[in-house]
Amino acid sequence: MSEQDSTSKGIAKRYATALFDLADETDDIPTLEKNVTTLKRSIDESTDLNRLISSPIYSRDQQKSAITAIAKKMGLSSFMANTLSLMAEKRRLFLVPTFLFVLNDLIAASKNEITAELVSAKSLSKAQLDKLAKSLKTNFGKDVKINASVDENLIGGMIVKVGSRMIDTTIHAKLNSLQNIMKEVG
Repeated sequence: MSEQDSTSKGIAKRYATALFDLADETDDIPTLEKNVTTLKRSIDESTDLNRLISSPIYSRDQQKSAITAIAKKMGLSSFMANTLSLMAEKRRLFLVPTFLFVLNDLIAASKNEITAELVSAKSLSKAQLDKLAKSLKTNFGKDVKINASVDENLIGGMIVKVGSRMIDTTIHAKLNSLQNIMKEVG
């Protein structure tokens, strides 16, 4: 990770921690969680919102008034709206995706949850996802929320990432392992 990325994550973490602490003090973490989901979905779906938060061509005042109007239109809490407004005022809206990621982690930790990123060759059924979540819960001792996606290039198997740990059971990984063993023998 570059020094700039590390600094940006540190700044985003300070904003996220401050907002989380406010929500925690007022027992309003469920509202914060809804706000994070709404904002993340909007950023994923809107190129205009992405442009607003990442483009340096907008002035502080333009970003602040736009993000305030957007927050109001989305029905975000006053704490979230004020935090976004402050970030715009400080020219730090580009940190919003990292800020939301950190907030998700803080919310999950408060609920004794962890998030597992799952990439599989084909989509898994609800029963398979539940079985995987149960297995991961026994290994990690926390409730597991699975973010599943499909990558048909995997041929078969899956990749599960939980925190800094990764479990790769794909056919591609097994073939690479076999190839390395054969190189050592030959």
